[in-house]
Amino acid sequence: FRRAHTLTVLFILTCALGYVTLLEETPQDTAYNTKRGIVASILVFLCFGVTQAKDGPFSRPHPAYWRFWLCVSVVYELFLIFILFQTVQDGRQFMKYIDPNLGVPLPERDYGGNCLIYDPGNETDPFHNIWDKLDGFVPAHFFGWYLKTLMIRDWWMCMIISVMFEFLEYSLEHQLPNFSECWWDHWIMDVILCNGLGIYCGMKTLSWLSLKTYKWQGLWNIPTYKGKMKRIVFQFTPYSWVKFEWKPASSLRRWLAVCGIIFVFLLAELNTFYLKFVLWMPPEHYLVLLRLVFFVNVGGVAMREIYDFMDDPKFHKKLGQQAWLVAAITATEFLIVVKYDPYTLTLSLPFYITQCWILGIILVLTWTAWRFFIRDITLRYKEIRRQKQEHKYEKDKCLSNGDGHSSILDEQNGNKLRERKL
Repeated sequence: FRRAHTLTVLFILTCALGYVTLLEETPQDTAYNTKRGIVASILVFLCFGVTQAKDGPFSRPHPAYWRFWLCVSVVYELFLIFILFQTVQDGRQFMKYIDPNLGVPLPERDYGGNCLIYDPGNETDPFHNIWDKLDGFVPAHFFGWYLKTLMIRDWWMCMIISVMFEFLEYSLEHQLPNFSECWWDHWIMDVILCNGLGIYCGMKTLSWLSLKTYKWQGLWNIPTYKGKMKRIVFQFTPYSWVKFEWKPASSLRRWLAVCGIIFVFLLAELNTFYLKFVLWMPPEHYLVLLRLVFFVNVGGVAMREIYDFMDDPKFHKKLGQQAWLVAAITATEFLIVVKYDPYTLTLSLPFYITQCWILGIILVLTWTAWRFFIRDITLRYKEIRRQKQEHKYEKDKCLSNGDGHSSILDEQNGNKLRERKL
């Protein structure tokens, strides 16, 4: 039935598109016809994928919604591959086909400079530095980390990613001026206020979702209008709830998996800034916002598929399709950045930053070796030693007699009896 329904929808959509092209006179504008043909092809592919693609782990508000984003992932990955195989100049000019205002170099905004919280030299507005930093990206930081918390579902992982990204901004501000911020902008406005408040609200939402009773009833079986409206609203909540318990220190496999998740997460965050830089897109452009909306939808599915694969590898024998696509998209975006501006990426880090990163990597590797190798060997040695002591104690107890005679005499008597029998 589903396949027949798909063919019917595709047939109707194809007929509608053909009918539109036959009614109107085809323009002689090659660029316009090319764009229109590409859009029509994408629509047909999305229509096919929404009805035929494999279902993911989420079913609310409807499985077709998540199949749609899976197909959008495929389209976006193909678009990135196309951009990757263009020259730098052609790739930047190709963005003009999407928006004529693109394709021109844009100056990067520097958030550093005067970092005085209270500027006594400005009598009109001594707090002008704070007001200058309060732009549209402040609520974007909050809502972004609120949604990221709903995806990751773990407080400590969110905080590590939040703090690590600020360290990355410190380390890479010599490459992108956009990363240059005041210290209080990094740690007070970003980490504590925006990110921290977003993570806190996200954890509260997760707590409410975990305590919610998931017992569904058909809409038409609910007698009251209030109950029907409540049921419609709850359609946009999860069908059931799975609490994420990453437990990174439980095994080397989970530790490496969690480190990989954090690495890909940070790389996707960095790609946001570097793609804007190499493709000449202003931060407030709608394509930047659409990319963030895209990652919010596909990232939640990818995180659930990764967790299911880690939690029960026997049942989930392979990683989910959305997780693979997100990893491929992140890698392709990074390749575009490397190809389009290798000079910026190869700017050497300051010496003190290099020292800090080397020290951090050494500490992580040392802890990994101690936790999963040295500590396990030590615990195994102590356990073997304890078992040997217990075995020796039980052996001595079994050899001793109840009347106090020495076990040596019993052994000698036994040897004499064996000699007589021989």
